[in-house]
Amino acid sequence: MSRTAPAARTATNAPPADRVARTAPRICPLCEATCGLTLTIEGTRVTSARGDREDVFSEGFICPKGASFGELDADPDRLRTPLVRENGRLREATWQEAFDLVAARVRPLIEQYGPDAVGVVLGNPNVHTMAGGLYPPVLLSTLRTRNIFSASTLDQMPKHVSSGLLYGSAVAIPVPDLDRTDHLLLLGANPLESNGSLCTAPDFPGKLKALRRRGGTLTVVDPRRTRTARLADRHVAIRPGTDALLLAALAHVLFAEELTDLGALAGHVEQVGDVEAAVRDFTPEAVAAACDMDPEEIRTIARELAAAPTAAVYGRIGSCTVEHGTLASWLVDVLTILTGNLDRPGGALFPLAATDKAPRPAGPGKGFALGRWSSRVGGHPEAKGELPIATLAEEIETPGDGRIRALIAIAANPVLSAPDGNRLDAALSGLDFMVSIDPYLNETSRHADVVLPPPPPSQSAHFDFAFNALAVRNQVRYTPAAVPLEDGLMDECEIHARLVLAVGGMHGAEPSAVDDMVVQRSLAKAVADPHSPVHGQDAAELAAELTGGSGAERRLDLMLRLGPYELTLAKLLENPHGIDLGPLQPRVPQVLRTRSGRIELLPAPIAADLPRLRSALDRRPDGLVLVGRRHLRSNNSWLHNVPALGGGSNRCTLHVHPDDAARLGLADGAMAAITADGGRVEAPVEITEDVRPGVVSLPHGWGHDRPGTRLSVASARPGVNVNQLLDGSRLDPLSGTAVLNGFPVEVAPMG
Repeated sequence: MSRTAPAARTATNAPPADRVARTAPRICPLCEATCGLTLTIEGTRVTSARGDREDVFSEGFICPKGASFGELDADPDRLRTPLVRENGRLREATWQEAFDLVAARVRPLIEQYGPDAVGVVLGNPNVHTMAGGLYPPVLLSTLRTRNIFSASTLDQMPKHVSSGLLYGSAVAIPVPDLDRTDHLLLLGANPLESNGSLCTAPDFPGKLKALRRRGGTLTVVDPRRTRTARLADRHVAIRPGTDALLLAALAHVLFAEELTDLGALAGHVEQVGDVEAAVRDFTPEAVAAACDMDPEEIRTIARELAAAPTAAVYGRIGSCTVEHGTLASWLVDVLTILTGNLDRPGGALFPLAATDKAPRPAGPGKGFALGRWSSRVGGHPEAKGELPIATLAEEIETPGDGRIRALIAIAANPVLSAPDGNRLDAALSGLDFMVSIDPYLNETSRHADVVLPPPPPSQSAHFDFAFNALAVRNQVRYTPAAVPLEDGLMDECEIHARLVLAVGGMHGAEPSAVDDMVVQRSLAKAVADPHSPVHGQDAAELAAELTGGSGAERRLDLMLRLGPYELTLAKLLENPHGIDLGPLQPRVPQVLRTRSGRIELLPAPIAADLPRLRSALDRRPDGLVLVGRRHLRSNNSWLHNVPALGGGSNRCTLHVHPDDAARLGLADGAMAAITADGGRVEAPVEITEDVRPGVVSLPHGWGHDRPGTRLSVASARPGVNVNQLLDGSRLDPLSGTAVLNGFPVEVAPMG
């Protein structure tokens, strides 16, 4: 498919050249499904988006978010020029002014107070852009700060930690083989609304329906009767926050009834007997009251899991953002391993992305360590090089050596996404300096001294570094910018490269210097690595062979050439709808990087945390607990400004079961006050049987009512920030992840 506009027609009634429609492929950047789109473009304006039927991965599937691509792309509230703060107010500035100010303010703070004086916050949209995948690691290595925070400790960090402890690598995350499994046990996930997460799968709903059609079984464990739960063979309305107890009981049953069978994994797993002893106390009868489940139902789930020809267990945000999130994530894989379903077709396998390193011989690795350093104020241990984002405010506002004085926020809005936004809002106003890369002036970026806006997505190339490594089928796709870069805008990769130069003492150098440096370092390591496909070759000659019209494209070309499939950028450009690399294949033991070279089934940090789980056996919530929820037309805090995605059921309401509403005197549509550790919010009540008794639900990402933002659509229907109910004290101790689900609240009618 041509990436250029067709020649203008010569007929006298031909439309103007800027009105001639053309189409271009584009990978959707709005959720983890990474669906292929076909954009219709008139001049430089995207007029429509539909599913790309030729896309090798998504085959034409599209959701409402993807269909709104053009409206998001042309949002009049998007910033088109940098902003700098002058006399307390943000004003438009040139790119040169903006980067001059960054260089003048950040570097002196580092030189005076040390690298930890600068904090970095990476938001969720980073993994949805090519620039966000390539440049933040370079920025962090340049800054050498330990004050690194990201959306991971509001989401999936428990899975990174459990995978690191089990397999030796925090990014070795097995994904369910949705297209071939016979049985799927799904906990705390609602992929019919979220499109999936840590499991990149276009048309997740269609894959679940196909599972049912071929005679497979779907069991959904969720305190809400979600759209996914309605599709299931069995819906278990568990008490929120008790997923780890249920999973431990399922493991207990497997051992007690001699249903374990590791299959081909048997020679690669150690400490199986230790796990059997560790779960001995978690009988179905012991956990039943805490989970609010029948013991026999627990036994039935375990037996069905063991009896299925193939099976996969999949737990997501509802099982991660709870007080035992890492233990639940660990137990998801324990069950998969005990039933012999890890690393086999139809179970859960490790994807092999085109930009992964070429496979190397199996053997022991460096392993994975937790707590290599701790946060300055609260003493919270790092995980995967990050500190809990719930601790960011205290690291800014507490005086002393190591205090965060400058902050770099990249596509991040922690005022809405992290606990206690009011405290963080106040802390941000006390920074010496702040830089934000963001297309919007939102609740967080409004505090910045410099705002650097990336261009609309149609004007950026796209490659999914993170999500291809989590895909349910190996494939690779690259889409160049569909629309030329608008005058006055700066390419997002160049913004990131110039930021690296400005904070690294190289302000004024060409942005290509950053990419050249990465290429040189990468090739120097590759030619010295005996397991690399270019071992012993000349690094300069290899660099000269790289193609691409930008530094980012040259880096992508290098990663493809060093990867497992012997691909090049030119090959991707010849296949604009992608290249299918085949179904997932077994990768154990090659993927293992533990010190033993085996799957270490009961790592010491996990064993040390199990007594905390045992203590939960006797705890019962006296009142209501709150859980979040997702909506197909929303994505955290950054899609509420698109009119096409608003309205309908995408509303910020408090879901309450009829029994609880009657007991509390709550009326449908009336306002209720919700109070918890961090404060109080007010929201309209929506009475529904879709939540179980004892549970209420508020959606995540709302609260667009702060002054100084430029989000005209979102601020007209702001909703409330559910995370304001939290004070940041509730954390999963192993991963530092904030407890966003299953925490106690009080609800009362207003007026």
